[in-house]
Amino acid sequence: MPLKPPLFNERIYAPYKIAALVEVLSEQGIAPADSLRGSGVNEDEINDATALTSVRQYATVCGNAVSLSKDPATPFKTGARLHLSAYGMYGYALMSCLSLRDYFRLGVKYHSLATPTLTIEWQEYEDEAVWTFPDASTPSPSREIKQFWIEQQFTQHVTHLQDVFGRSCPPTKACFSYPAPAHAEIYPQYLGCPCIFDHDQCELHYDSSILDQKPHLAHRLTATVLQDTCDRLIGQAKVDSGVSGEVYQMMMQTPGAFPSMDVVAERLHMTIRTLRRKLLEEGTSFVAITDDVRCSLAIEYLKTTIMSTDDIALLLGFSEPTNFRRAFKRWTGKTTKDYRQG
Repeated sequence: MPLKPPLFNERIYAPYKIAALVEVLSEQGIAPADSLRGSGVNEDEINDATALTSVRQYATVCGNAVSLSKDPATPFKTGARLHLSAYGMYGYALMSCLSLRDYFRLGVKYHSLATPTLTIEWQEYEDEAVWTFPDASTPSPSREIKQFWIEQQFTQHVTHLQDVFGRSCPPTKACFSYPAPAHAEIYPQYLGCPCIFDHDQCELHYDSSILDQKPHLAHRLTATVLQDTCDRLIGQAKVDSGVSGEVYQMMMQTPGAFPSMDVVAERLHMTIRTLRRKLLEEGTSFVAITDDVRCSLAIEYLKTTIMSTDDIALLLGFSEPTNFRRAFKRWTGKTTKDYRQG
């Protein structure tokens, strides 16, 4: 399934990134009230475990940082203190995974739990593993804030991999899709590698030899429990968020008899065109949600029942079991047999 860009307006994230940035700015003499101005977040909330914030609110605080801070290292310093332990279940799931290859894979799979400001992907090649940031060059919310996010995000990646590996594991190189800024000499200091500007896209490269290495906190049972928890959290976020959440809930109410797009639009009191536009604004589509629901149900049936794959295919509305098996392999990268045995 295609990766979705972050939902900017949904208040579903703990304010740990806001807290870290406000702390860095406070050390520069900038009052928290000034750092938070216009965000709708008050100082008491940033260390409140029950408070929920949105990506857009964090973007506002980043915009304030760009305007108020005279230290170009601010995003690097913020990223360097955002250790995985600040990320709750997402962070602990990554720290307990069984290999660095799993870390790369799960970092993408569960990224929606991490107040995502950018979409991330990764690709394994013969000699290297590469993080890419496909929407890093888009102008929204602004060029200055997007560069701030990239500088912070790259530093977070370096910090997180060190947390997982238990020792320094710097990239082999970092590439940026924009010209070298005036403070370009700061980049290697925080990232620990050569930095290349005016590249085709933003990328962070690692030697592929690290992928089979074992994280120092790897634990099979803990990894399984925490990854199951992250799967549930992602599923709950889908159900709770925006128009796509309403469509997701509608689909889950009648598994196997999924309503068509025109029926869903009618129930939501909007035209098909409006529904399509709203889903696109949330980074998804009707087809993607239908696939998502089918995948979630298929996994649940395979894990908790002894139904045959032919019966599961029928329940999910597939006319042919082979079409279901092919779709399941596309969704999960595994055959139904391998998934059930695993």
